[in-house]
Amino acid sequence: MMARIRAIGRRFPDYGWSWPTGGLDQLLKAALLHDENAARDRAAAWLDDNDIDHVSFREHRLLAAISDRFGRRLAGHAAYPRLVGLQKMLWTKSRMAMREAEPVLKAMADTGCAVMLIKGASRIAVNVSAQRGRVAHDIDILVRSQDMETAFDVLRGRDWQIATGVSPQYLRTRLASLRSMNFYKGNYGDIDLHQLAYDGSQQSAEDDLAIWRRAVPAEFSGVAVLVPSPADRIALAIAHGGLDAHTHSDWLVDCAVAIEGADVDWDVFLDIAARRGLAVAAAVALSYLALEIGIAVPDEVLARVMEMADRRGMSRWSSVLQAKPRTDFGGLTWLSRGFAKQLRLQRKKGRLRQAEPDVVWRGKAAAAGKTTQAAPFVLSQGIAGPPGAAREMMLDVVVRIAVPPVRRRIEMEINAADRHVARLRSMAISRAGGERTLRFRGKVKLDQTGQGLVLEARPSRQFRVWDNEQAVATYGALPFQLISAKFSPAD
Repeated sequence: MMARIRAIGRRFPDYGWSWPTGGLDQLLKAALLHDENAARDRAAAWLDDNDIDHVSFREHRLLAAISDRFGRRLAGHAAYPRLVGLQKMLWTKSRMAMREAEPVLKAMADTGCAVMLIKGASRIAVNVSAQRGRVAHDIDILVRSQDMETAFDVLRGRDWQIATGVSPQYLRTRLASLRSMNFYKGNYGDIDLHQLAYDGSQQSAEDDLAIWRRAVPAEFSGVAVLVPSPADRIALAIAHGGLDAHTHSDWLVDCAVAIEGADVDWDVFLDIAARRGLAVAAAVALSYLALEIGIAVPDEVLARVMEMADRRGMSRWSSVLQAKPRTDFGGLTWLSRGFAKQLRLQRKKGRLRQAEPDVVWRGKAAAAGKTTQAAPFVLSQGIAGPPGAAREMMLDVVVRIAVPPVRRRIEMEINAADRHVARLRSMAISRAGGERTLRFRGKVKLDQTGQGLVLEARPSRQFRVWDNEQAVATYGALPFQLISAKFSPAD
């Protein structure tokens, strides 16, 4: 017996309120409608009303899919040359990102580290021709928790840079507590390394193991990899895109491709949605795909998803707000969604396991002393430890730093070869700029090898290219003079 699906309204808080509208709806229907003529008409209508050069990356990603679908059948439109140029540019960037990632993926596989591609990269691994219409400027890879150190070392050993400002020594000590981290290399290399496929607001320890059991083998640029099962690919697309206010919208295309291109185990999908709290986002996405686009979502599945979502109570309102495309926001919607998103982000930050607490030394203003010699300003400098057996000691460091005329954080670290010792932090609140003398004091553990310590300036965030003076002034590592470094017995 066919399941009965209740009517879905377009008013808040029903799921139709969060469906794409306007130009975004046009683009999605141009990419997905089964009726070729109707889809092409929507593509042409959108091109009539919009300038490709004046829309966002969200639209560009869908335009790549539309260009791939219709090709020269849109040649009669005045925007066709620009559309083809856009697709080629996006394809080239995606291909360059893949090329940078290939040696790393092979190196991980050679070490015995199982790699699962997720999100856009998984769709390309399933069907290599998808790269013409699926933008994938970053490669998302999932590894098992026990392989996280191996994957991290492979990336660092091949000169991939950590996207945050912290040192590799610091980050390596906290791998067990991180869900994911971003690395980049050169102009195009961009890898997100995950040890869990979902964020902290969508936790399920049982499903974290099950996703590996359900994974299927595939190939990515000649490297043997795994990809999630069709049910997992749909769930992941909804989890990562369905509550992000359509920052990107090709995740809906990914869902449609997975539904229509494979044998989806819908019981598995429903179990994932229930375990991970995805029912509301799934109700919005699947109802739009089924009722507006005509994608073959089984009636009983859609009815069950909506039943689960309807039982979510007030949390349903929060998810409906977060699912609505940001281009449709009014003032009150912005405020309400912002509040709902902050609540989810608090849950999202949940760590896997409690890491060792950060050892942070806070800088205090010190009298401007004189160095014993004309010491240069540097980004790193060694600190020789006192001779003797391994022991704990207090270290008192005084540095002079030239601070740009901006409000910013001052970040430094002390490391010993591969071992992280402490973070040194201060704030430059005044925009006056100029030289500041800071004193940092804390406990260090000296080992019996006599391994020296290194004091280094760190950026407060990283950029692929430091070619913007304002960014350098606000976030760059600040050269320093080491005025003194004195050891004393531990308190």
